[in-house]
Amino acid sequence: MRIDLHTHSLASDGTQDPADVVRAARDARLDVVALTDHDTTSGWGEAAGVVDETGVALVRGMEMSCAHQGISIHLLAYLHDPADPDLVAEIERARLSRESRAQRIVERLQERFPELTYDVVLAQVREGATIGRPHIADALVSLGALPDRNAVFRDYLHDGSPYYVSHYAPDPVEAVRLVLAAGGVPVMAHPFAAKRGRVVDDSVIEAMAEAGLAGLEIDHRDHDPRQRAHGAALARSLRLLQTGSSDYHGDGKLNRIGEHTTAPGVLEQIEDRASGVPVLRP
Repeated sequence: MRIDLHTHSLASDGTQDPADVVRAARDARLDVVALTDHDTTSGWGEAAGVVDETGVALVRGMEMSCAHQGISIHLLAYLHDPADPDLVAEIERARLSRESRAQRIVERLQERFPELTYDVVLAQVREGATIGRPHIADALVSLGALPDRNAVFRDYLHDGSPYYVSHYAPDPVEAVRLVLAAGGVPVMAHPFAAKRGRVVDDSVIEAMAEAGLAGLEIDHRDHDPRQRAHGAALARSLRLLQTGSSDYHGDGKLNRIGEHTTAPGVLEQIEDRASGVPVLRP
């Protein structure tokens, strides 16, 4: 059984409709795929509508943006109740902060790209989607200013860029508690991906584990062999599940769906721990 527990659609910063993400999973010979858009569950319904058509089981999830002392942390929430009021309120606060942040980034970038406007950015965002830096990158690409997203992030939108603006994000320990209270299963995404920017030290992961963190995403394109070995050892010591995922964004990243996968027994444990929503199977 082939299982990919981390993908994105147009509901956040992917380049495909949610249904087409599930179809891509079928074409990649996956048996199970998780849709985990940033800070939104708006793609769940469309993805669920093609489960029978594709024969691919769907794990409904979300990737929460968190932060600890200015360091970005991403938390995957699996099978949680999408209507849980406390979790919804926290996600909405983060979404609103993302919108104001995007406006401020555009204002800074206009010094270099006067043709870039917020309306051009909004034209890249699907209705109801969570806005983010990738949409600003897509706007610059649409204007012919740079060739692709990777070039925009490399030159202008990386965390250390003078154009970078932070946004509100919950503390990761509190986010773990919120996901658990919503009946979900929290797994930390790409925790050691130093090529993305600063990463937290193990003490933060230990605090998250103490709060109920269920697992670590170990097999990921942005982890080198040393980081994977360290992560696996830490997961064993903290008795955490180990997952593998693609972090697929369609054409938005080089990551290919199904390039890393999760063991069936790990998915079984995630299902056993969840009480929000079930895995949808054909």
